[in-house]
Amino acid sequence: MADKRDYYEVLGLQKGATDAEIKSAYRKLAKKYHPDLNPDDPEAEAKFKEVNEANDVLSDPDKRARYDRFGHAGVDPSYGGGAGGYGYGGGFGGFSAEGGIDLGDIFDSIFGGGASSRRANPNAPKRGSDIAINLDIAFMEACKGISHEVEINRAETCDSCNGSGAKSGTTPKTCPDCHGSGYVRVTQRTMLGSMSSQRPCTRCGGKGKIIENPCPTCGGNGRVQKRKKITLNVPAGIDNGQVLTVRGEGNAGANGGAKGDLNVRITVRKDPLFERKGFDIWVELPITYTQASLGAEVTVPTIDGNVTYRIPDGTQPGDVLRLRGKGVQRLQRDGRGDMMVRVAIEVPKHLSKAQRELLEQLEMSLTEKNFEKKSSFMDKLRKFGDELKKNIGM
Repeated sequence: MADKRDYYEVLGLQKGATDAEIKSAYRKLAKKYHPDLNPDDPEAEAKFKEVNEANDVLSDPDKRARYDRFGHAGVDPSYGGGAGGYGYGGGFGGFSAEGGIDLGDIFDSIFGGGASSRRANPNAPKRGSDIAINLDIAFMEACKGISHEVEINRAETCDSCNGSGAKSGTTPKTCPDCHGSGYVRVTQRTMLGSMSSQRPCTRCGGKGKIIENPCPTCGGNGRVQKRKKITLNVPAGIDNGQVLTVRGEGNAGANGGAKGDLNVRITVRKDPLFERKGFDIWVELPITYTQASLGAEVTVPTIDGNVTYRIPDGTQPGDVLRLRGKGVQRLQRDGRGDMMVRVAIEVPKHLSKAQRELLEQLEMSLTEKNFEKKSSFMDKLRKFGDELKKNIGM
């Protein structure tokens, strides 16, 4: 096959021809040499096959790229004979015992430990995979902590075969094709010569062992699916979106490997009264105009229950009162956050005539000294008026 013609030459083109030029040349030559138009003409039949072969390669971007780089050997592994045929017969290194090049050895020299050195033993213990579930809890359950039972489906080691996958009284056998390694060596002829590589063994599926008498309980898998109830201890202070990890409650491992973990993502339902920010709890407390003016003892709700708190006289709308240590337990350390009480002063509505008269009397008795913000605003307003008169010449 060393006398194969160049594919571009077959189609009468130059290297670098466009896709349209390749398509046009192929149609023209295929029609010219088609067997139906050239009956009993062996030469025309041979040229027709050659034209189709050239078009098959040059019309495919991947094949064409390999052909442009390596020639016929890039698209036909059987082309070119042995290693010596391309001048790679010596000095390259990494040849296998069969006289070909071992790709694993080449990767070792390039990357410092190639594919063969990185392959895991198929019969080594393997850790089981993790299981992820969601758990929805109430706001107060997150603040105080809770024990919660959940049900999960997980893979467990088969009791009938103790995880071997083989029927009781039998044992798996070492695969005769890969001798227990899980991989077999494959040799291909390429432009570099005969190159060897390793692939997963098809006979044992890369497991290195063959089970001739599968366990009837697990079907040879070594593990079975079971429904399991687990009690979760959700700690006080856990927040929305956090993940609680329970070690060793995931899927069983293979070949005696450790179990995986159970990862529980927590969703905390919103509370109609409280809002959480970090480890602090916020609440809005409505009070009356009189309570804000004179001060008063009020009832403040907390996650531990109601407490009595003295509001100072002159409390303003939006003032925040802090109750230290009344917030959420801090995770993995001592102490709690605080209770933050935002004051909302409610203006009375639907006043009676007598109530309105009393408020009017109160308003008449008040001066700017009773209102710090109003007094400050009036000072700024007067200064603004003076500046305005000066600028317009009044």
